[in-house]
Amino acid sequence: MTNFPLGTVLGYPRIGRNRELKRALERYWRGDLDRAGLDAVRGEVRAAAREALAEAGLGRTDSSIPEAASTYDHVLDTLVTVGALPARFADLTDGESDVDLDAAFVLARGDASHTALEMTKWFDTNYHYLVPEISATTTFRYANRSRADEAREAAAAGFTTRPTIVGPVTFLALAKAADDAEAGFSPLQRLDDLLPVYLEVLADLRAAGAEWVQLDESALVAETLDASPAELAEAAARAYAALAGASERPQLFVATSYAALPDAAYRALAGAGVEAIGFDLVNGVAPAAIAEFPAVQHVAGVINGHNIWRGDLEAALAKLEELRATGAKVSASTSTSLFHLPHTLDDEGALDAGLRSWLAFANEKAGQVVVLARALNEGRDEVAAELEAASAALAQRAEATGVRVPAVRERVASLTAADLARAPFAEREVAQEQALGLPALPTTTIGSFPQTGEIRRARQAFNKGEIDEAAYEGFLRDEIKRVVDLQLELGLDVLVHGEPERNDMVQYFAENLDGFATTANGWVQSYGSRCTRPSILWGDVSRPAPITVRWAEYAQSLASQPVKGMLTGPVTILAWSFVRDDQPLGDTAFQVGLALRDEVADLEAAGIQIIQVDEPALRELLPLERARHADYLKWSVDSFRLSTAVAKPETQIHTHLCYSEFGEIIEAIDGLDADVTSIEAARSRMEVVGDLEAHGYPRGIGPGVWDIHSPRVPSEAEVVELVEIAERSIPARHLWINPDCGLKTRGYDETVASLRHMVAAATQAREALSAKQ
Repeated sequence: MTNFPLGTVLGYPRIGRNRELKRALERYWRGDLDRAGLDAVRGEVRAAAREALAEAGLGRTDSSIPEAASTYDHVLDTLVTVGALPARFADLTDGESDVDLDAAFVLARGDASHTALEMTKWFDTNYHYLVPEISATTTFRYANRSRADEAREAAAAGFTTRPTIVGPVTFLALAKAADDAEAGFSPLQRLDDLLPVYLEVLADLRAAGAEWVQLDESALVAETLDASPAELAEAAARAYAALAGASERPQLFVATSYAALPDAAYRALAGAGVEAIGFDLVNGVAPAAIAEFPAVQHVAGVINGHNIWRGDLEAALAKLEELRATGAKVSASTSTSLFHLPHTLDDEGALDAGLRSWLAFANEKAGQVVVLARALNEGRDEVAAELEAASAALAQRAEATGVRVPAVRERVASLTAADLARAPFAEREVAQEQALGLPALPTTTIGSFPQTGEIRRARQAFNKGEIDEAAYEGFLRDEIKRVVDLQLELGLDVLVHGEPERNDMVQYFAENLDGFATTANGWVQSYGSRCTRPSILWGDVSRPAPITVRWAEYAQSLASQPVKGMLTGPVTILAWSFVRDDQPLGDTAFQVGLALRDEVADLEAAGIQIIQVDEPALRELLPLERARHADYLKWSVDSFRLSTAVAKPETQIHTHLCYSEFGEIIEAIDGLDADVTSIEAARSRMEVVGDLEAHGYPRGIGPGVWDIHSPRVPSEAEVVELVEIAERSIPARHLWINPDCGLKTRGYDETVASLRHMVAAATQAREALSAKQ
């Protein structure tokens, strides 16, 4: 038996410091890289992660470095490890051989014969995981031994690492009932059938040399899942009594993140014989009962793993010392896995030096944990200089110019309820019908069109000074015209300009708003090979000049059909940025909302009749504790309304939401008061429309009919079927036909083919509707 390290992190960025794995995956999927080449890059990324954490000060042989790599998604990794393939993917395996990486890619991305697994948000983050589908007949077996192989790989390189997998309770709690499951079935009902496979996994990891294993059980902190906290705690007690009782296993470290670990769940784990328990002290408090379990190692998440601000080491150490005073055994850790962060500030030399001193990316966060571990081991006097430096950076940040701007704060303070209200929808609907003259079941896209290599090269050339502004703007105008002409040729009813000028739907606005900074290499994984580069929202926000108006105005000049103005909403700008942590999120959202309100007014003045304000992250930031829901939903809805309420009745306001479970926030979606809402629905086969019907949703709705996160092209028949499902629940006068999301990540061949099928399906549906009248 070995002691748990005094300092650790719960995970590490896994796409590669320079997105090596992303590029290798996309080459492999295109057929430009063979499997051996892909495997080589995967191994290099894993090795680099171990070395980076060792260089930050974590131990090579004490299990402080997690073995937490993932090629696509860690929930998918767990699914293939336990062999839980849905019946519709049964042809991918013979039932005895290992489930390999290519089969996993079919589960994730689909192919001509399979629609992919659903995706949804990982707790309250911008990471998307693949949703397992479980039924009473799902087979569980040890079907992929990658984690044990990686432990052996680490040992050969001189490391004793800590293999990391999703725990059995969280795996089932995050799963959905498969289509063939009986009514009322819950995946957690299969827990006892799943545990023998976990026992096999643990035995194999021990044989591979693992001394500790990390099982991520963050479902235990969530009050927003189908299972209640009491049910989850009971399941944890049962699961970990079985796992801890095994004779051939590593020691068990059960990690939880994103909210406070309830006392019942903590007692269930500690009472079951788990050797170490991790809990999030950034977003929660320590369990009240820790003094009752002196044998358990308490791994306290005191360094924020989900944001990039340099930690307050004095405050973090005080929390650790307070826990120690109870007699508990204590280690320091990050609050979450570091896969939510970029790799290192070493790649950000162009950032303002003052701002840079306030920040810590993954490597720097690991270094902060090492400082705290030294304090626990050697005493705070030994790290006095590091504590003082962190405190000095915090003090400098608080006084820096731009952090607090009186004019911005005065404008927010002067707002009234009237600033959040538009005319009643019945009045707006009549005005918009007269102004727009759209057909029944209007077709549109969500906003972006494919970001081609040509677009990226032109942007890079402009940024490097290889072409001047006039040449770049000429290129963008040509690209916008090409996209508008294509939509006219396809027969779409409401057009977009395609957004070639935007590198990212949030970063583009961050680059044009005061109070933000952007990074050079601050990439984080969103899902699979998809990465985003979150901006840094560090100060009070305002709009110095119009941002999108000239592009929307130009696109509208090319067509008689309406062209949508395209904005990113305040909640999504917050959710997909690294946001200041020195004031309530709602205050920051209102500042962003006012900046967008000015943009809406300018778009309308320029003759744009439809304005879309995207809020795909509305569900994402919903707190995991139900007691905090009302406050969050109030400020998030109000910040959107603040952005859009300036519009006249005849201006049609759209919004867009994607890849989350929306049933529990239907009232909030309604509260946005958008005239039209487009929403992800294709992978779930219109699951959301039942919630909309039950709620009596009164305005326009566009449930997605094409899953753009998969490379497969839906047939016209598939789209027709989805439209027919939607028509059963949504009145035809309110139904729109559109893809699930923007088309930025797709190629033009699949985009054109899919849109042709979508327009043809809409035409067929209109003819059927006309025949009924």
